[in-house]
Amino acid sequence: MIALLLANADGPTQNLSIFDPASPPAESIRQLSVLVLAITAFIFIAVEGILIYSIVRFRRRGATATGEPPQVYGSKPIEIAWTAAPALVVFVLVLVSARTLWEVNVPPPQPRERDNTLFATVVGRQWWWEYTYDHYNGRALGFTTANELHVPVSEEGIPRPVFLTLKSADVCHSFWVPRLAGKTDLIPGRINSMWFQTDRTGLYLGQCAEYCGTQHANMLLRVYVDTPDKFEHWLELQQKDRWPDKDDPRLRDERVRAGEKAFLAQSCINCHAVRGTPAKGTYAPDLTHLMSRRTLASGMIPNDPDDRPLDDLKGSKLLEWVADPQPIKPGCLMPSFGLGDRKRGDIVRYLLTLR
Repeated sequence: MIALLLANADGPTQNLSIFDPASPPAESIRQLSVLVLAITAFIFIAVEGILIYSIVRFRRRGATATGEPPQVYGSKPIEIAWTAAPALVVFVLVLVSARTLWEVNVPPPQPRERDNTLFATVVGRQWWWEYTYDHYNGRALGFTTANELHVPVSEEGIPRPVFLTLKSADVCHSFWVPRLAGKTDLIPGRINSMWFQTDRTGLYLGQCAEYCGTQHANMLLRVYVDTPDKFEHWLELQQKDRWPDKDDPRLRDERVRAGEKAFLAQSCINCHAVRGTPAKGTYAPDLTHLMSRRTLASGMIPNDPDDRPLDDLKGSKLLEWVADPQPIKPGCLMPSFGLGDRKRGDIVRYLLTLR
């Protein structure tokens, strides 16, 4: 937990420190944390100071010391002090905690046209994240993606808040991107919510913060805050069944066509979905725009570049994952199908066209 509070990654937007907020809810949490740290630090210094003073003042002084020092019993001022002081501290902490909860737990509004608000549903699964984009700027969206959340940046005078509905498909999870908002649990059978907005573009990292099984530590979060134009372009592409369309010259490649047939013939389609094809599974990540994602396995390994040559799969992370995901993410629910090298390579070539 300390590492999550203080660790820094390779870029200014990729650190995990709660003391570098980029959103109003995160700023409220930072202010509360600083106040609590200041109060507890004062108490620690006062108690330790009295302890050290007592040790030095009343230490045994060799053979000349006889008996105990004078004992004080039933001091009314001391009794009042150690009752009133903690009560006052608790009262202050209750007030500031209630204020912070009021600022952080904002109920989601109703979608309205041209209000620049994004509504999305997050479903926590072992061990990945499913995102369904519901509404943005009053428009119904209704598409699903996985593991990488894209949101629009706020601008001066144009806030673009993000409201997330949080659900769990299996066990307890917790959605936590420290620089954007506090951790909020995803509980089976219960619907929670959270919100944030930020005026800084970039990548924000997070983590499932509730133990959910063997791969809990590798259930990572990646939130991309895009400029409005870039976000609108991303939405346009994600809403299509598949991009590019079937006129994409790569889809005329013989190995790609063979890979599509092999993919649709396997039990892959029982778990995964590729919109516009018979693959309509809902149990595993939607693969419609797989190559628009920068990572695989919920942020664990980098994805292949979307323009990777189809005739050269050497060093392909996607190929490694399809071949056998267990060495990469032990215990994950995707099995190794034991495919031959040619069929496996053809399937990967097909997946590389899902942009």
